[in-house]
Amino acid sequence: MIWLSYKEKIKNLSERIVEAQKPIRILDAIKWDPSIEEAFFASKMKEMPAIDGEYYENMSLGFDIDKKDEELAEIERDIRSELGEQDDMGRLLTKMVEEYREVVRMLSNRGKKDFYKSSRKLYGSPKDKFFDGTITIMDQGRQLYEILTSLENKSLGQEYPKDVESHEVVEELKKRFHRSFLKDLIDVRLDDGIVADAAAGSDLIKIKEGAKFSKKDIDIFEVHEGWVHVATSLNGKAQKVSKFLSKGPPRCASTQEGLAILMEILTFSTYPLRARTINDRILGVNKAEEGANFLEVFEFYLTEHYSEADAYRNSMRVFRGGCVDGGAPFTKDISYCLGFIENYNFIQLAIRRGRPEIIPFLFAGKVHVDDIPLLYSRSFDGVVDRPELLPPQFEDLNGLAVWMSFSNFLNRVDMKTVGNYFDGLFRKFL
Repeated sequence: MIWLSYKEKIKNLSERIVEAQKPIRILDAIKWDPSIEEAFFASKMKEMPAIDGEYYENMSLGFDIDKKDEELAEIERDIRSELGEQDDMGRLLTKMVEEYREVVRMLSNRGKKDFYKSSRKLYGSPKDKFFDGTITIMDQGRQLYEILTSLENKSLGQEYPKDVESHEVVEELKKRFHRSFLKDLIDVRLDDGIVADAAAGSDLIKIKEGAKFSKKDIDIFEVHEGWVHVATSLNGKAQKVSKFLSKGPPRCASTQEGLAILMEILTFSTYPLRARTINDRILGVNKAEEGANFLEVFEFYLTEHYSEADAYRNSMRVFRGGCVDGGAPFTKDISYCLGFIENYNFIQLAIRRGRPEIIPFLFAGKVHVDDIPLLYSRSFDGVVDRPELLPPQFEDLNGLAVWMSFSNFLNRVDMKTVGNYFDGLFRKFL
């Protein structure tokens, strides 16, 4: 048997994981045909979408479930055999493979209650608690709902009408990326087959053809899709040894989406309605978890003044893959707000502990915040490469360090006392 170095073992096992996960496309496997939307509106929004287990059985996964599970199980055995049970990188690779096996189980149960069981294991639930063990994701959702609703119809500055054509968005983004740290490493194209307004691939951003956008939307696409999703993909692909960082299992979704939301905030690209849309996804998932069906969640979005088309799309995101009669949603959409808090806490603590140098490793590839200390530690022996493509805020950490330093102190301020003081002024003069 040919002797292999530790790095060679990591690289070989990584490449096997990347290859094994290629045909597993979660969103493609649970997407709804446009005819479902047409039938829903043809029924005057009165009939439930005709989605069940039989509907999904007619949609090919592109792989054999049993064979794929066995392939992943074999990789899992080889990781333990080649790296040992106690190796930290081996444990991380094993965790990834275990997640992909759970994804296979989830997709084998499309349209059934067990789909939700896997979804909750992979992405979590609104009822999950943050690190403090007391506040749930749904608690955050309720509080943000109250605050963001109070900002509705308030004049906060310039208006941004959706009057920019999709092809103009493509050209503007190409210019912006050319001037950015991404240079010409990223392409932007129109696509009439995506559900969202924009979607990022490994080196490509797709913009929904025929839609209209605001200038604010362009700002968000630039930093959310480009600076985060594409940048982390490119950094992951550039890894010489840890090739597994080019692809992320579901556990990485919260860090990826949360980092993208954080970048929107750091660049002042976001706005209250955008934040409300993201937060309302938590509320929709929670309703479905508690038994609300598609029609009830759709009605919720209508009461929040979403258009009928947007209310349908938001509801579809909640129920795709699960059961439209309630109790078994797809929980991925809690990732955005969950991930923002996780990333914020991680960066804040890194600054407080005097370890800012580990923060850029959030961009090393498709990672979870829990992995950063390990990945940073393995950058010294060449197992993990430092990310080369970094947004300005993470290339030069001075501004972020100052912000988080003040934030660490502000967290100690008793906001109840502060609130009582200013509430008195508000009542007196406003």
